[in-house]
Amino acid sequence: MFSKILTGSTYGIDAYLVEVETHFEKQVPGFIIVGLPDNAVKESRERVVAAMKNSGFDFPLRKITINLAPADIKKEGSSFDLPIAIGILTAAGIVKPDLLTETFLLGELSLDGTLRKVKGSLPIAVEARRLGIKKLILPADSVKEASIVDGVEVYGLQSLHEVVQLLNEENEFKPVYTNKDELFSQINTYSLDFCDVKGQENVKRALEIAAAGGHNILMIGPPGSGKTMLAKRLPSILPPLNFEEALETTKIHSVAGILSRDKALITERPFRSPHHTVSDAALIGGGSIPRPGEVSFAHHGVLFLDELPEFKKNVLEVLRQPLEDYKVTISRSKMSLEFPANFMLAAAMNPCPCGFFTDPNKECTCNTQMIQKYMSRISGPLLDRIDIHIEVPAVKFKELSSSATGEKSSEIRKRVIVARGIQHKRFEGMKHIYCNADMGTKEIRKFCKIDTPSEELLKMAMTKLGLSARAYDRIIKVSRTIADIDSSENILPQHISEAIQYRSLDRELWGH
Repeated sequence: MFSKILTGSTYGIDAYLVEVETHFEKQVPGFIIVGLPDNAVKESRERVVAAMKNSGFDFPLRKITINLAPADIKKEGSSFDLPIAIGILTAAGIVKPDLLTETFLLGELSLDGTLRKVKGSLPIAVEARRLGIKKLILPADSVKEASIVDGVEVYGLQSLHEVVQLLNEENEFKPVYTNKDELFSQINTYSLDFCDVKGQENVKRALEIAAAGGHNILMIGPPGSGKTMLAKRLPSILPPLNFEEALETTKIHSVAGILSRDKALITERPFRSPHHTVSDAALIGGGSIPRPGEVSFAHHGVLFLDELPEFKKNVLEVLRQPLEDYKVTISRSKMSLEFPANFMLAAAMNPCPCGFFTDPNKECTCNTQMIQKYMSRISGPLLDRIDIHIEVPAVKFKELSSSATGEKSSEIRKRVIVARGIQHKRFEGMKHIYCNADMGTKEIRKFCKIDTPSEELLKMAMTKLGLSARAYDRIIKVSRTIADIDSSENILPQHISEAIQYRSLDRELWGH
């Protein structure tokens, strides 16, 4: 007696087909699972036996061999419970095999036979569609994210008994569908808005430029100046996610199991703000079976690092690869996985250990050596990947007490979307270049030609302000974005002049 059930498992953020083969023999009763199962899969034997008995099915007294093919890839997680149980019931003649060649099954079983939520149902649904599978049966708590995939009938069921009824066509269950247009009509309902922020017009302008060009930004200012408040509002001025970006972002959250049961798709740009005690594995991703980290959860969104110098040196250094390659590669002895990590880095820090070096109202207690040591915690190569440094001054009482409201995020976003549209047209057909921040030396030469007055201004800034050589390309790229916001085809001296202001940490004042 033999049966074959189709299911799937995840590898990185994508899924692959797994065939659950069941074989019975008239020997001493036993139950063995082969095909590189991890402990969670091995323990499914006890869950499957109890679930079948408590659902009213007799467990066959045979030697049962379950093979998870392909047998050379390690299988992990509890989603194989349901396909294993249905495989046994099919081999025993209780479930009809008619629908099984066109059906994917996945789900964790409780001891009473109810189905529990599993990770990765979205990428598995995408893989099922690619393979031409017509039906996907999974727990009701996991159905929302899978139902976003067109071309597959997705059934969210409550128990093993319901699954058997569906496969034997004893009861009619309706597939679940999610309307994508309805989902995207509800997007961008951010509760945080730039109009809530009093003053800080120059910082808001810098954040608008960062959003328009995809530039990483570092805010330096005393405690209480509003750095965190401003950073939290950055996603509200970024362009909305398109469907492909939303799907890729949701996949990452799905394989990590952190997508809520009532959410079909992530339609707003993520904002991740890990604490400075975070480990490098939690930030980048890792584990014996690698899972995504904070940089991947921030994919197509914002990664905010508050109190930047307080992060461990090795944690900050591992950021260099994803900031350069927009992906994270995690290698283990038996596998190597890639997770996407195309995010905007927003960071904030105090100007010195006590925090009051730039505060006109409070006296700084740090000497020059202490300030330089504090600033040196951020390495040159990491700083090199941050295009905009902006000083955030303490807010004056007059601004705090003012009843006037600032410009709304929706208005700023309109300008950002127009600027991004110009860049999209400019870089059309170019691989891995989507916005001005992605430009390399070759693209800077092609798209960022400057006239003689601009060149003279830049030369003067480099010598008079003591700007470092690495600041040159950053200033050019930022000035290109400012020109795009102004809908100017050419980079003009005023664009260069404004871009020069956004290189605070390159000046001699900071000891660099």
